[in-house]
Amino acid sequence: MEGLKVSKANLTAYIHPSKTNQVSQPILRQLSSLLFKFSEIFHGVVLAYDLNSLHTCAKILPGVHPYFAVKLKVNLLLFSPKPNMLLEGKVVKVTQESIHVVVLGFSSAIITEKDIREEFVCKTKRGQEVYASRSHKQHVIKVGTMIRFLVKR
Repeated sequence: MEGLKVSKANLTAYIHPSKTNQVSQPILRQLSSLLFKFSEIFHGVVLAYDLNSLHTCAKILPGVHPYFAVKLKVNLLLFSPKPNMLLEGKVVKVTQESIHVVVLGFSSAIITEKDIREEFVCKTKRGQEVYASRSHKQHVIKVGTMIRFLVKR
């Protein structure tokens, strides 16, 4: 799927002196805090990380609380959709005005009525809203359907 990319990052983790006997624990906690949040720095949502190396020489930062700065090399899996990318998602809601889709199980997208192809018309079948194709009677978009769509913005 488009929109997924691996990025190599050089990061710095700041560790409190009380955690010096278990350095990996606060580092993993800081890396985990990046997961499933949009990051302006990485221009995307961090889905996974792989810690490649940890610089063994920590630097003590002066100040009120003398934290240790530890250099990290990390591979990050990012979800960063751009305009005109083709994405795939599962339909979770259909209304006359829009189709609501979940991409990769966590990211929500909305396809508005003006962006739905003209061949589809909204109908009510068995009490549910669906978009049915005028040219292919079996082509129906309903809750649970997997669809591909183009990112506009």
